[in-house]
Amino acid sequence: MAFGSFDSKGGGGHAMSEINMVPLIDVMLVLLVIFIITAPLLAHSIRINLPQASAEQIDEKPETIDLAIDEHGRLFWNESPVALDELQARFAAHAGNKPQPEIRIRADRNTRYEVLAQVMASARRAGMGRIGFVTQPGADQPGAAAADDGQQAPGAAPARAAGP
Repeated sequence: MAFGSFDSKGGGGHAMSEINMVPLIDVMLVLLVIFIITAPLLAHSIRINLPQASAEQIDEKPETIDLAIDEHGRLFWNESPVALDELQARFAAHAGNKPQPEIRIRADRNTRYEVLAQVMASARRAGMGRIGFVTQPGADQPGAAAADDGQQAPGAAPARAAGP
């Protein structure tokens, strides 16, 4: 057997059931010493005298466009009402600005998805690339609280009773 001993006197021919840990510990200690010695060498850096520059830092904050959509689908561009047909032209006018403005969409919880999709498609067609949604932090599952009360969540399909 591969685990047997070399003495031919008896031994019973049974396998040795323990692993010799000394060689394993020796290898680990050697590796530890090697890493301790080489770690400071890897962190060694070359000293370079960099030139000093006296330029002012440019603080350009990109413009933000707050686009609000109420539950009836009415749009508000920075708090002023705007029609859906005018959005494409407004987005196109701002798309060429450097840096490009960020669109922050605040939609009512009961807003139809169709209106949101039209607004986002209009922005993408005009070349706007920075679009974000403003949300309110709250429960992980907004419909769960309404379901616990026995009420139906807004926009949810009515529950059907199972039966034959």
